[in-house]
Amino acid sequence: MAEQVDPPALDEVVTFTSDLIRIDTTNRGGGDCRERPAAEYAAARLAEAGIEPVLLERTQGRTNVVARVEGTDPAAGALLLHGHLDVVPAAAADWSVHPFSGEIRDGVVWGRGAVDMKNMDAMILAVVRGWARQGVRPRRDIVIAFTADEEASAEDGSGFLADEHPELFEGCTEGVSESGAFTFHDGGGRQIYPIAAGERGTAWLKLTARGRAGHGSKVNRDNAVTHLAGAIARIGAHEWPLRLTPTVRAALTELAALYGIETGLTDVDALLEKLGPAAKLVEPTLRNSANPTMLDAGYKINVIPGEAVAHVDGRYMPGGEEEFRSTLDRLTGPDVDWEFHHREVALESPVDSPTFAGMRAAVEEFAPEGHVVPFCMSGGTDAKQFSRLGITGYGFTPLKLPDGYDYAAMFHGVDERVPVEALHFGVRVLDRFLRTA
Repeated sequence: MAEQVDPPALDEVVTFTSDLIRIDTTNRGGGDCRERPAAEYAAARLAEAGIEPVLLERTQGRTNVVARVEGTDPAAGALLLHGHLDVVPAAAADWSVHPFSGEIRDGVVWGRGAVDMKNMDAMILAVVRGWARQGVRPRRDIVIAFTADEEASAEDGSGFLADEHPELFEGCTEGVSESGAFTFHDGGGRQIYPIAAGERGTAWLKLTARGRAGHGSKVNRDNAVTHLAGAIARIGAHEWPLRLTPTVRAALTELAALYGIETGLTDVDALLEKLGPAAKLVEPTLRNSANPTMLDAGYKINVIPGEAVAHVDGRYMPGGEEEFRSTLDRLTGPDVDWEFHHREVALESPVDSPTFAGMRAAVEEFAPEGHVVPFCMSGGTDAKQFSRLGITGYGFTPLKLPDGYDYAAMFHGVDERVPVEALHFGVRVLDRFLRTA
C-alpha cells in the first residue's frame, strides 16, 4: 500500500518529542510536579491544527488536555488515545547527556520521557496534525487525552478525568496507550512485536507492626522491628502459584507456534525454557507478586520502637486479587497489619477483537518480517482509571527498534533515548491503524 502519512508529520514527531523532553515535568510524588507547561505546548499544537483542546486541573499546575477529532461514522464507538505528560526523576550526573536536553544526536533523541512516554504524545500530535493538513477524517471519533500524574497516583490525571469529566469521553469503548508494538529481538533473528491486552493490578501496601517500646539492652519478646522483619522475610521468599489468564494463555500459545514448540500449556516451565529470551515477554505475568521496597523503624540505636513500617509493591493478575489478599493475611501474621497504600484494578482485554486485529495488521504492514503476539503488562497505565468508564484498554506505542536496544531498560532508566527511525515507524503505523480503526 502506498505511503499515506503526511510527510511533515515525520519531522514533527521528532521535533515534538525533543521539545516535550525539554519541558521538565518530573513527578516526585506527593504532588511535587507541574505538567502545565507541557500541557500548554500540546494544546497549542492541537489548536494550530484546528482541533479544540480543553485544559483541566484538579490541582493548580497539574494540567490535563482533552480534545476530540470527529469521525465519519457516528454509529461507531469512539477510540481514546491517551498519553501521560509527567516523567520520573532523573539524576543528571548519571547521564551521558542532560536528561532534559532533548538532544538529537546520531539519529537518536535523548532524554527523560523519550520512551516513557513523550514519544507517544508526539506521535499522536504528529498524526492528527497530518490529518488536518490532508483533510483526513478517521472512521471513529478519536478522543485525545494528555494526562498528568500517571507516574504517581493518577489522582490529578486520568482518575480526575474519569471521575469528574466523564462527558468528555462519551462514546469511547476502547483506548490505546503505552507499552506495546515495540520490536523485541529474540537473539535468534526473530523480531517479535508484543501488543498489550492486559495489565496486572496495582497493590501498593503499607505494613505496620506494633510492639512494646523499651530499652535496647533489655529482653523484649514484643519487638515491632522483629515482627515486621519476619513478615517482610516471608513475603520476599513466597513462591506465588501459577495463574494463567486468557491474555497470557494467548501469548504462550502464539509464541509456542512461532517457535514450533509442542509442549503446550501443561508444563509452562518447560515451555519457557524452550522459548529462550522470548520468555521475558510472559515471565513477569504468570503470577501475582509482592516485593518489599521500603522500611522505616526507630529513631535511636538503644531504643526499641513501638512501631515499625514497611512498604511493599504488590501486583496481582486479573482475577487474582482475592488470592493476593488472603496470602498477605497469612504472610503478615497476627503481629503485623497491612493496608492498601494505593490500589488499582487488573485489566483483561480481548485479543480476538477487530481493534486488536487492526493493530496487528498495521504493524505487519510496516514490519512484514515481524511477528505480532499479545501480552500482559506487568505494571499499569492510565488505562486502569479509564476502565471506570467502561473503556477497554490496549498498549500500542509502535516502535521499530534495532537489535541491541534494551527497550525495557529505557523505562525509568539512565540514558533513556529513542531512535528517530523508531518514531517515524510509530507515526506510520499509528496513522494506518487509526484511519480505519
